[in-house]
This record gives sequence, C-alpha cells and structure tokens, in this order.
Amino acid sequence: MSTDYKFEGWLGHDSKSVEGNMKWGEFEPKKWSENDVDIKVSHCGVCGSDLHTLKSGWGETPYPCCVGHEIVGKAVKVGSNIKHVKVGDRVGVGAQSDSCGECIDCKNGDQNHCSKTTNTYGDKYKDGSGKSYGGYATYARHPGAFVFQIPEGLDSAEAAPMLCGGVTVYSPLKNNGCGPGKKVGIVGVGGLGHFGVLFAKALGADEVVGISRKATKKDEVLKLGADRYIATDDDKDWSKTNARSLDLIVSTVSSGKMPLDGYLALLKVKGTLIQVGAPDGGELPNINAFTLIGGGIKVGGSAIGSPAEINEMLKLAADKKIHPWIQKRPMKDANATVVDMEAGKARYRYVLCNDE
Repeated sequence: MSTDYKFEGWLGHDSKSVEGNMKWGEFEPKKWSENDVDIKVSHCGVCGSDLHTLKSGWGETPYPCCVGHEIVGKAVKVGSNIKHVKVGDRVGVGAQSDSCGECIDCKNGDQNHCSKTTNTYGDKYKDGSGKSYGGYATYARHPGAFVFQIPEGLDSAEAAPMLCGGVTVYSPLKNNGCGPGKKVGIVGVGGLGHFGVLFAKALGADEVVGISRKATKKDEVLKLGADRYIATDDDKDWSKTNARSLDLIVSTVSSGKMPLDGYLALLKVKGTLIQVGAPDGGELPNINAFTLIGGGIKVGGSAIGSPAEINEMLKLAADKKIHPWIQKRPMKDANATVVDMEAGKARYRYVLCNDE
C-alpha cells in the first residue's frame, strides 16, 4: 500500500559509521501487513547498542543499517488487526520489533527471550517481509504487538530512552525482588545505570547504592536519589568495607575487565547479581567458584523486557513522575551525537529530536 511519506534516516554503511560517518538516505521498510504500525518519529534515544551495531561489535552488521531502538512518535498508519493503537496516538517502540508468538516463551509472556526474535534494526523478519530499520529516521514501521502507548504525563523525550535503557534495568529489578526491605546496588551509573537508581528508588528499595569507578560522579549519583556511592578506583578497600551489604546488584557495565569478584563480595549470603551490560565479544571476567559457593550467591542475566513489563514500567514512570537525565540533540546532528556517545560524554542519555 502506497504512502505519502518517505522512510529516510541516518544509514551506517560500514564499521567506520560509528566514527560519525553515517549517511542520510532513503530505505525500504518491511513489507506492509495489517499487523503493522507506521510511526512518524519525533524522538529517538541513543543507546550503547547503537554503537556496538554500527561498528559490528556484536557480529557482522547487515549494512546499510539505520540504528535507534528507543522510538517515540505519532502513529500515522495502523493495520486493521491492531486494536490497541489508532492513528494519531503517541506511541513507542523499544529494542524488539517482533517475536514468533508461538514458542513456550512467547506464550508465557517472555517474548523478549524468544529464540526467533527480530531486533528493531539490522535484523531480518522471520516471515520474509524484509529487514528492520530503526529510529534515527523520519518514519519507522514495526509490528503492532511491539508498539506501546505512551501514557499521559510522560514527556516524549523522556519516555524514549525508557523503551530500552529503562526497561533493561526495570525488568531485573522487578524480577529479583527490588522493593521495601531490600538493599540494591547499581554498577555503572551511566545511560543504563542512572535508570537503575531511579527505578530502584521508585520500587521502594530501602537503600540504593551507586557503584562506579571514579569519585567524580558521586554528587551526581546522590542527586539522582542514591543513598550511598562506591568509587571502585578511588575508595580504598571498597569491597571489604562494604562486604555482604547488598541483597541485589544489577551490573550495567560492558567491560571484560570489571572487578566482578569485588562486586560479588558486596552481596549478602544468597544475594544475586544480574548482568545486563554486554561487552563486545560477550566476554566477562572469570568468577572464583569459592566466591559463589561461600556466599550461596546467584549470578544471572537479563535481556531488555517483555511487552507487559514495558507497559508496567511506563505506568510506574508516569505515576511516580520519574525524570531521566537526558540531553536533546537535533536529528540532523546524529553523527556528532554518536561520536560524543562513544567518547562517554552523555549525561546520561542523548535523545535525537525531529520536532524540536
């Protein structure tokens, strides 16, 4: 079915695109079906996953690729099979565009763990309808099952990074008992980690501890709402001083050189560490078996969040008036924004804007 608008965006054509070499151009979205929604993009968050993909850090990227999976905008075309969205609604799409809908994980509401998932960009739809393209663009087309209503009271620019960055930490916090009576640590207080502090507080944790390398972030992290701060490079004997003080740790760090055994030492007996950061190549430091055995510690992982969890998180954010720390950038400045993101300049999440 023809449209009166073009799908155009910032396209990465090779691994050098992460150096500010994306090119603006037209692309062909997936073939339209009555299960789809077309979105006029107003805002798109900039995620670390965008950088990994642009440089083929997680495997060879199928160039050309338009990244961006924290998409918010207006629904301009809605398939006849979609009942929860209508034309004109303010909607969003996160890191997942589709799942098989038939496996045991999908049927259990764990669509984010479907083995036949389709990512929001740089992936092929399993029904042969084409390749997925993200939100550094004018328009985006995605299956309606992964298109979400943005609640009243949530600013579009603030909602956008919640759709990946927010739910990536909300899901493991919620699923591992974050709430009253719990003491929670967030490792790596950046684009992901600052959401961890905000959502751990919103879920009612008794104490939230920000954990990062340098003491220079301490004032910012406390201002976010953390009760304490640990600087692993600057605080002497930090793992011993804070030993067995936390029930749950969510690690957002994407580094194979993180002091993982030190983080595990912070856990109480039978405590849990959940890893959400994904280093290039996927390698993590070795874990001493006696560290696990001695404390009865559990180590696990978590991937984004299910559709139900995304809706739940958005409602919590609206109800609790959660405001992530964002920096708006014009969509035309996407290349410079990616370079600044790679250089670690974000405080704490860049959002590309088409309408501001």
